[in-house]
Amino acid sequence: MQGGAGALGRMRAAWEHARRRWWVRWGVDLVVLAVVVAAVAAWQARRLPGAGTPAPDFTLRTLSGETVSLESLRGKPVVLAFWAPWCGVCGMESSNISQLRSLAGGSAHVVSVAVAYDDEEAVRRFVTKHEVDYPVLLGDDGVQSAFRVDTFPTVFFLSPEGRIQRAVVGYTTLAGLSWRLVL
Repeated sequence: MQGGAGALGRMRAAWEHARRRWWVRWGVDLVVLAVVVAAVAAWQARRLPGAGTPAPDFTLRTLSGETVSLESLRGKPVVLAFWAPWCGVCGMESSNISQLRSLAGGSAHVVSVAVAYDDEEAVRRFVTKHEVDYPVLLGDDGVQSAFRVDTFPTVFFLSPEGRIQRAVVGYTTLAGLSWRLVL
C-alpha cells in the first residue's frame, strides 16, 4: 500500500511542476476548451439528419424569381446555409458565407435558404443590410421541417451526390466553414 501512495505523490508533484510552465497550462486549457466546443456542437446538431443520408429534395424560388432545385446543384459539393432575417448571429455569419463562396469559386455551390420570415421584404432588408452576394432561396416550413432546422444559423455540407456529409449549428468562422467543406 505504501508504494502506491508514494507513486501517487510523485505523480502529483510532477503534475504540479509541469503546471508551472505556461505552455502546459495553455495546452491543457485549449484541450478542455476543444472538448467543450465539440460536445456543444454535437449536442446542437443531434436532431439534424445524419451524415450519409440523402438531403431532402426541394425546389425553391430565389429573390429574383428563378427556381432552384437541390437536384440541379448535384455534381459539386453544396454548402446549404439556413438562416432567418431576424437572427443576429446569421447576420454576423453572412460575411463568412460570402467569403467561403469566393474561396470555393466554381468548385462548390454555396447557397442559402431564408426561413422563418414574416414576409419577403424582411429577407430583402437582411440581404441589403448584410451585403449578401450569394444565392438566397426563399424557404418555407416544409423545407425547414424536412431538414429539421430549429436553430439559426444551421449549415449543411452536402456531397456532389446530394448526401449530407456534416452539419453545424450556430456561428461558424470562415476557417470552420472552409475546413468542413474540404473534409
